[in-house]
Amino acid sequence: MTDALKAGILLLFAALVQVSITSSIQVASGHPDVLLILVIALGLLRGPAFGAAAGFWGGLVLDIASFQTLGLTSLLLTLAGYFAGRLGEVTKKSSAHPSLVAVTIGTIGVALGSAVVHFMLGSTVPAGQFFVGMLLPTLALNLLLAYPLYGLCRRLFPVSPSERREAVPVV
Repeated sequence: MTDALKAGILLLFAALVQVSITSSIQVASGHPDVLLILVIALGLLRGPAFGAAAGFWGGLVLDIASFQTLGLTSLLLTLAGYFAGRLGEVTKKSSAHPSLVAVTIGTIGVALGSAVVHFMLGSTVPAGQFFVGMLLPTLALNLLLAYPLYGLCRRLFPVSPSERREAVPVV
């Protein structure tokens, strides 16, 4: 199976799981964002173009399945996937935990982007409730899921031998 087909099926399944199961898991108004974590993992493993395409597809499926504003989640996840791919290119050899760094940046970026777009559309949330009640619990739940979902993506989308990191002995 090609990577694009595997990613499409994985993201379709993740969007359905997010709409049906993880939307009922709530910690202080925060929900785990499985789709965002998978898009970030795909961007880290396959690069910015693949991450952006995965984000667009996953966001479109999520918008359709949850009857939200069509294109809002697609836009945010496309940007998250692209920047995760860029981060993966930059930090290939320098970061020990690229998934945690990328999930942290992606969760904060998507939450702030969503707040800005919702503000522009006319709905507001008090800043204290947004940061303490929604962003921090969502970030904590996403960080808990980052390693297992990144590991799943590494198994489904193995890194080719030419892309593997080499251990350099320290003298």
